[in-house]
Amino acid sequence: MANRRLKNILSWLTPHEQPIGVLRLGNISHDIYPAAEPTRLPHTEDALLDTSDAFNLDNLHFMLQKYLLGQDIFLLSQPGPYARRLALTFCRLINSEYEFVALHRDVGETELKQGREIRAGGNLVYVDSAAVRAVKHGRVLILEGVEKAERGIMPVLNNLLENREMNLDDGTHIVHPHRYALLDHDEAGGSAFIPAHKNFRVIAIAAPVPPYPGYPLDPPFRSRFQARFVDPVGSLLALPSDNVPAPAGELYQKLRDIILSTQIASESRNTLDAVAKSSLPAFPQTSLSKARALLSAFPPQDKLSSEQLARLVLSLHPALIHSPFIAWAMLSHQFEDFGLGALGSPNLSGNEDDVGLLGYRLVRIERVDDQSARLHFEAPSGASVEHIVCAGPQPYLQYPFSNPEMLGFVPSARFLGLLTSLLQAHALGWDVSYVPPALPSTASCSTSLLVRTFSALLGYELEDVHMYKELGGRELIMRRKVEEGGATTWEPSPLIEGAWQGRLVHLSGMDVIGSTAGSLARLTQDREVELWETKRMVRRLLEGEKPSSDLSVAHQSFRVISTASKSLPLKDWLSDEHANMFFAVAAQPMSQPEESHILLQTGCPATIVDKLLMFADKYRSGMTSDAVQKNRKLGTRSLIRIARRIAQFPADDDLYTLLSRALLAEFLPPTELINVQNIFEECGIEKRTPPFNPPPEVRDNGLLFPPPTGAQMNNVPRTIIPRFDAAQDPTGASHVPHMDSFYDNSLQTGLMRDLAIDFEVLGEHLVLLGNQGVGKNKVVDRLCQLLGRPREYIQLHRDTTVNQLMFQTVLENGIIKYTDSPLLRAITLGRVIIIDEADKAAEHVVAIFRSLAGHGQLTLADGRRVRETKEREGDVVVHPNFRLILLANRPGYPFLGNHFLQVLGDNFCCHAVTNPDMASERKLLSQLAPQLSEDLILRLVGAFHDLRKAYESGTVTYPYSLRELLNLVRHMQAYPGDALEAALRNVFDFDVYKPETIAKLGAILDHHGLVVKNLGIGAAREAAQKKVLDIKFEPKGDTSLSDPKYGKDDPDNEPHTGGNTWAGGVSDALKNDVPDHVKERAREMARLELARRLEDLNMSAGEAKGYGALFTAVEGHIASLHDLLENLAAREEERIWVKRQTDGELDDGRLTEGLTGEATVYKRRGMAKPEMGRPQLKPKRIRFLFDVSASMYRFQYDGRLKRSMETAVMLMETFDRLSRKEKYVWDIYGHSGDSASIPLVEAGQELEIRDRWKVVDKMETITQYTFAGDYTLEAIDKAVVDIAQFDADDWFVIAITDANFARYGITGEEIQRAMNRNPKVHTALICIGEGAEATWIPKNLPGRGYRVADTAGIPAVLRSILSTMVDH
Repeated sequence: MANRRLKNILSWLTPHEQPIGVLRLGNISHDIYPAAEPTRLPHTEDALLDTSDAFNLDNLHFMLQKYLLGQDIFLLSQPGPYARRLALTFCRLINSEYEFVALHRDVGETELKQGREIRAGGNLVYVDSAAVRAVKHGRVLILEGVEKAERGIMPVLNNLLENREMNLDDGTHIVHPHRYALLDHDEAGGSAFIPAHKNFRVIAIAAPVPPYPGYPLDPPFRSRFQARFVDPVGSLLALPSDNVPAPAGELYQKLRDIILSTQIASESRNTLDAVAKSSLPAFPQTSLSKARALLSAFPPQDKLSSEQLARLVLSLHPALIHSPFIAWAMLSHQFEDFGLGALGSPNLSGNEDDVGLLGYRLVRIERVDDQSARLHFEAPSGASVEHIVCAGPQPYLQYPFSNPEMLGFVPSARFLGLLTSLLQAHALGWDVSYVPPALPSTASCSTSLLVRTFSALLGYELEDVHMYKELGGRELIMRRKVEEGGATTWEPSPLIEGAWQGRLVHLSGMDVIGSTAGSLARLTQDREVELWETKRMVRRLLEGEKPSSDLSVAHQSFRVISTASKSLPLKDWLSDEHANMFFAVAAQPMSQPEESHILLQTGCPATIVDKLLMFADKYRSGMTSDAVQKNRKLGTRSLIRIARRIAQFPADDDLYTLLSRALLAEFLPPTELINVQNIFEECGIEKRTPPFNPPPEVRDNGLLFPPPTGAQMNNVPRTIIPRFDAAQDPTGASHVPHMDSFYDNSLQTGLMRDLAIDFEVLGEHLVLLGNQGVGKNKVVDRLCQLLGRPREYIQLHRDTTVNQLMFQTVLENGIIKYTDSPLLRAITLGRVIIIDEADKAAEHVVAIFRSLAGHGQLTLADGRRVRETKEREGDVVVHPNFRLILLANRPGYPFLGNHFLQVLGDNFCCHAVTNPDMASERKLLSQLAPQLSEDLILRLVGAFHDLRKAYESGTVTYPYSLRELLNLVRHMQAYPGDALEAALRNVFDFDVYKPETIAKLGAILDHHGLVVKNLGIGAAREAAQKKVLDIKFEPKGDTSLSDPKYGKDDPDNEPHTGGNTWAGGVSDALKNDVPDHVKERAREMARLELARRLEDLNMSAGEAKGYGALFTAVEGHIASLHDLLENLAAREEERIWVKRQTDGELDDGRLTEGLTGEATVYKRRGMAKPEMGRPQLKPKRIRFLFDVSASMYRFQYDGRLKRSMETAVMLMETFDRLSRKEKYVWDIYGHSGDSASIPLVEAGQELEIRDRWKVVDKMETITQYTFAGDYTLEAIDKAVVDIAQFDADDWFVIAITDANFARYGITGEEIQRAMNRNPKVHTALICIGEGAEATWIPKNLPGRGYRVADTAGIPAVLRSILSTMVDH
């Protein structure tokens, strides 16, 4: 007690700090004290809010009230910088130091409490986080992005918020200041207890969830704050525009009113409003300040064209690029109402394509000094506008371009217009986002070229930073480093290094890191960011301040350009947050004339270029968003690749083959393949007969491929590929593959020639896709052997990480060292690297090959960069001989790999590796097994070809390959005494419980004259009954001690079980034979069971037979569709590596933390957490519409009705077999001449076999008694409306019709209108019978309308459509 009293007396005697003034805000006054650490004060003076604005003052008044009450504040604001700037303005107003934490999914306890570091000498120290520093020193702690932090992280702060207490890892305890004052001197224990500063406060910032994506607040965490909702209208008006005066003219005022009215219209205040809520999304928070700055810097003419208005709107509100058309129409209507005219198409029209925003043209660029340049623009009126902009110190690329032919690219009008727009955004001081088109497939948008040209025009040093999904928010800013003596520290990331040096940083693939990108918002908007320990980067220093080790300044020339990988739909990443971080410039794809000009530059004949572009235009326009993640996009780079090939090898002008290869048409779903075949026909591109390719020969000067021969192979020259010079890689001889035997055949020789041309002559990187066992590895190894090419090899798997591809991590004497991986060796030494099983690794892992193949760039985890030419010390230069070859199985079922092609773009030359044709396969097998007769080999080859056709048609579920046939023939060659049944078991014992496969196999074998008595279980059982050779062991040497003992002979030969007294006891016949009466009894049991089952089901034998016939016809389709849907459900629940765990496997990426003693350095397999805004996965809602009109019965001679009934059976059986039935909610309805909605199967209805039979029987009955007529349109329309009402993860309607559209007056526009009634519902229409005669269906409904002339294809087509839809 005495100690406490003494402490209080000393406290009273200590002179108190004197205030430097008094803040009066309304009816509140507050003494302002000097800052103990001025470097921790807000530095963004020009970004702070206007304190004379009434809206800002009202918010600041509330915050001061809460501050004086000692309460913490929670600001709920739409995404944007306003709330952060409000918090910083408040700190500046009360002269309070602050700490800042940008929250994201990767933030853990370490970032909120204490980190650990090893200092020189091996001493372990604890480093306070921003939160701990704030509570110790009485600062305001700003937590931005609370909705992004995973649940379970923010409660770490609960006790600190409620009681101002926290236990720290270094053994100290933060306690409430009142509690600390009550402690005795002995209790305080020196420094074990630390008082929380009385001025410590927390300001949390988050977007409200919903309507914005994010994690809901933890109730205990939420309850500790005082909430303040920031009115979006007020924040739109209050954001500063760098003291820019309001632009002259009416455009800004009207634009302002449109933005505000759109915001108000988007807000729902009650249930009725929510139902009728506007589909026009609100403008981003920064849109008004951008408009003000743009219209002030570039005064517009009195009347903007509709196209210029559209481009202006997309720059301010980029989400409209992917919004439904109705949103664009609504906004256009508003512009008309305000007298600005309708919004036109933002796409280029060929007229004045070279102008930028608001019709301005770039005239010239002049250097002012090492850090600035003068841009000269010309307004539409002819007036000149100049702006001084930030620039780099390197020489400028001259503009206007003096020698366009020397540039290496074509500066088209489109290119100049986009470049002008980028420079206009730069003149406003904004970082730029180059947003790709919403269309899934377009011509090139010149993304990389625009970035490089922008950099060169202003003398910038360009820093490319390639994003990948594993990249965390912290890694964007800094990376771990272990120094020579073992001390741990941090170093700046390329982004921060670029900010210090004034570089242009290109963030490539910004879309793949998702919400983590938001952690950069403060850097892009305010040019401030928190670094490691106590370090901070600010926009500029305060008066009298100097840079220090803790305080650095962002270079004024620093700029960021963000681009997307185009592997994800815009809606998945182009959020309000992204729009507020950057000034958006909408990308414009090349026009056909521009693309044609580029293709002609390769030397390709004009006639071929025209055909290529005709095909590309039809293919691109037909691609749907559902298919974009699995199908090839056929970009400009792919067309250039084809044109270069034809220019250098004019005889290789088979466009059908070249385009099919680029699209991987061999592996397209049947529905997509039908569309591609139609486009080939429309373009007049015919399929040629494959030629015969003689075996290659190794010559002194290279590898010789003799001329191919065939009906269409006239005057084709031989091809010589130079062999690799071993002197270029003296250590590479041991890396050249060696194959003792390779059986040459025409198909694989042709493939080797194509591969050799692509990667040795044209310098392309390759992707080889194919089924298992078709020889992908063999062909590549054989080619490398013939060329003398050293190769490295990496096999990927589900656990492969990006770091493992770059390094092998080693810990030696407490120091982390990195050993180059095979990939880095191949890059530096110029070898071929085989990346096997590329489809098995996560897509974001494979994505790193995109930039490596496309631009020769890669950023390594240790800070080094891979570049095509050495730009800085430490750069790893890509050897000109380096080539990437990715091997993978075909996409889709049954290989179940990832859709990795979407993340690679057009940077690889693709090849589909198929099983050899019959002639090639016969030759190969004859070389392998010369003792087998040619006739037997021919029959086996024919049987396997038919099995593969059965797989493609969906009647068997396994793609039997060359590998299985080779193994079968090897067995028959080695053991000629074995019967064919015994050899076949090597392949088909996998399928003993797949009766549909065994039955199909039997039919195929019989068709090819291969006599097999028994298959499946029967073959296995029969083999067990045959007497196998006696087993006998013949020992050598003295074996007297190991003679086996022989039991007594039983004269009665009775059976004996167990023991070791008696020998034998059961005759061979009894052991190996099942008596006939047992078999007959088994058959009788089956008959009785069938009769009982039919009685239970109330089905007659005839009904069972009828249903069985329908079931048998689609049994293979059922198995395929079931496996695919099961896999999708499993993939949603696929386990990933969950990091920051306290047990599991050691995480290579956190070895440094392990050295410092942190506990969360492990990783283990766990369920992937859903993306923000999707905390719960809902079922997919599907409706199937079957045509049961009179014409289905009347014209059933073509099988349309029977096939439709089989298809219904396929659906009912498949969904009944699913283990996770809750994943799909489905129903089946019919439509006829009487009704648009005939229920056949209701959602959730339990169906026994009897019920399924009743469904198909009802389908047949309706067709017999319904009147003529057609309700296809009405049925689709009603189905779309019906299922859209349900809460679901996705919505689908698939309809079948045999309507004669011309007879019923149904137009393509009417069908489109019905199918597009609700954009969220995916629709597809299968036209059969007379409907299939409507050739305009695929054109008017690209990717959604299908003509099926052969009704036998109905089940396969519907299965393919459903598979494509649900797996998008």
